[in-house]
Formats: sequence, C-alpha cells, structure tokens
Amino acid sequence: MPDFNLLVTLDVLLAEGSVAGAARRLRLSPSAMSRALTRLREVTGDPLLVRAGRGLVPTPRALELRGQVGPLVDSANSILRPAEKLDLKTLNRRFTLRTSEGFAETFGPRLIAEVGKDAPGVLLHFLGKPDKESAPLREGEVDIETGVIDQTTAPEMRAFPLFDDRWVGVVRDGHALPRTRVAVEKYAAADHIQILRRGLHSSEIDEAIEAAGHERRIAAIVSGFATAIALARDTDLVATVPERHTEGLRQGVRTFPLPFDVPRFTISMLWHPRLDGDLAHRWLRSCLRTVCSRTS
Repeated sequence: MPDFNLLVTLDVLLAEGSVAGAARRLRLSPSAMSRALTRLREVTGDPLLVRAGRGLVPTPRALELRGQVGPLVDSANSILRPAEKLDLKTLNRRFTLRTSEGFAETFGPRLIAEVGKDAPGVLLHFLGKPDKESAPLREGEVDIETGVIDQTTAPEMRAFPLFDDRWVGVVRDGHALPRTRVAVEKYAAADHIQILRRGLHSSEIDEAIEAAGHERRIAAIVSGFATAIALARDTDLVATVPERHTEGLRQGVRTFPLPFDVPRFTISMLWHPRLDGDLAHRWLRSCLRTVCSRTS
C-alpha cells in the first residue's frame, strides 16, 4: 500500500532542493531525510535529485512531479483540516427529510420558516415514510428521519429526542360523545378507526383499553393519521392519534384525552453517523430541535 506521507516529503524536497533544508523544514534529522529520499527513489524509479557541484539539482522526472505533487498535498491538507465556518447566506443545498404526513404538516411550515430566515438557498424535500427501513439513511438517500426508536432501528444510527407525545381521541364537531370528560364505556361503545402502520399504530390503544376491561369496535382501517382524521371529520367514527404529531391535521375536529392509561412515547430525529461533523447538517438538526421545542 502506498505511503502517502512520502508525498509531503517529496513536495518539501523538491521545493528546497536540499536534503538538509528539507530536514529542517520537516523537523527531521539529516539521516532520516536521506533515508526518505532513498525510499522515494525506490518508489518512483528515479534519482529525483542528483549532485551538481556542491548542490543537488532535480531530474526531468522530478520537475514533472513538482507540478503534480504540490496540488495533491494542498488538497490533502484541505481535506484533513477542520471545516471552514458555515456561510448560511450562500449555502445552496437540498436536504431530504423522511417523516410522516402529520409531522410534515405540523412542523414543516415552521421548519421552512426557520431555515429560510438564515439560509434562503436551502431546499427541503419532505419524503413520505411508509415504513421504518433504515436503508435510505444508510445509503444517503435521506438526511434526517423522524419517528419512534424501537428494535427495528439500525443500531449505528445517531438519534436525538425531539418531543414527547400522547394519544388523544378525535371526533367531528357535533359528535354524540360529550364535550367534557369522555367515559371509557362511551369511548368503547363508539365505532372506531384503526390505524395500521409500522412504528406508531393503534394496536397500542387496543391493548390499553382491553387492560381497562373494554374493547373497541373497529369500523374502518386506514394506513395513516391524516386519513383517520379526515374520516373522523366527516363521519361518526372516532380516530385515536398522537396529539403533537398531528397538530397540523386536526383542524375542524374536536380532540379529547383518552379515558384510560396509554404510555407516552418520544419522537426522535435520526441520521447516519457520517453526517455528524457536517456543518450544514448540524445546523439543520439545530433548526429542527428549535421548531419542535416550541409549543403551538
């Protein structure tokens, strides 16, 4: 395997034209620098520097390499030094966020406003989340994903909690269920919408109400929160959805707390560790934390 440290040594040797001068610049002993020159001659198959009177002069091959090695060393130094300060005003980048429809409708407008305030050249692409597969994050198709962390979440992913949420009931205005406290018997007796999706799904509600000694009657099954709320808005069915998660969807409906205990849950953002140190990505993560920490 090539020793890329030799590129730095070669660059300095060709610039100095002297073993002693290169040794001083690289803070090496003259003998160590002589050994490095010997190694370079072996690798390149050329003497590189040859004696001419009291000094050394470059060979034609060395002159050819001098025009190539310098830019290579400069590029390597640029890659290995800390990233420069992020200039948000000139940042031109597209970020893909994989979220549920409820998250996008609730927090999307706030995030767009927060991002646009400092970085008008940034484009946000909100991608639907039909499953919890980690491949889009792992393969770089997605920059950030939001959701509940569980046993299906890839262990190498980075995560940060955004907010805690709870399940609430949703009915249309004028529904027969009382506006004040809804009794568990009244809730169980109503016709319900079941939401089947990976991650957050209403089977948790069925388990909780069964633990309270009751059972829901399912009249419709849907695959997302937006559809459940839309059906509840125009029918006598009851939808049970996450409260903060669906804030942007629950216009024109009545929301009530559930009359039985259901565990709260945490919505987190996830990203691949290769983006940990990316300054623009770190800034976007801070924007998302900011908008999700605000109360409506």
